[in-house]
Amino acid sequence: MVEDYEIQELIERDVYVGEKLVGVIVGERFHPRDEFVRSMRIQVDEGVASEYMRKAAECAPLAKELVHSIRSDGCVRLSKSMRELQRRWRNTVRIENQLYATDELLDRAVLDNDGMDIGNVVDLVKIKRTYKGLLVKPHFMVRSRHNLPEEIVVPCGQLARTTARLDEVILKCTFSRMMTLPSYLKLNELHQDDRAVT
Repeated sequence: MVEDYEIQELIERDVYVGEKLVGVIVGERFHPRDEFVRSMRIQVDEGVASEYMRKAAECAPLAKELVHSIRSDGCVRLSKSMRELQRRWRNTVRIENQLYATDELLDRAVLDNDGMDIGNVVDLVKIKRTYKGLLVKPHFMVRSRHNLPEEIVVPCGQLARTTARLDEVILKCTFSRMMTLPSYLKLNELHQDDRAVT
């Protein structure tokens, strides 16, 4: 259904599941390729966030496929239940006080807190049904300088913030510092072991 609506038509509209206000649409990812923009950003109602999220978040993804129609009063009606939204919100990555769906993170540039461009997100790493890291393909120069494999895992706990227009994920520390962290070492050891098995 959502292909019928442009994002500009949906911004600032209230979103409802039945008669329950879920939140307000505040935008979407800025990316030239449509396959990476399957979700909109929604500012979630505080009550809904505290009731339906493990830990309340200000903003969360709303899959475009869930948009059913625009009601006569101008509000957006979703086709699924709150339980479905809750399930999808569990399948996200938390950065700052926001949740991000996989489509909102794939192909983003990853920068450390000194502004060094490390590489781009090619996948997400899940352990026991929870996203624990971003699978990043480092740029050639970064790989050479730090003697890295073709792919590295950046722990989700080290993600500080995102930038909307530049489509980046910024780390909490420098890349050199991150490479010494136990979470980084463990995730990358597990990833290399998985690759060796396959």
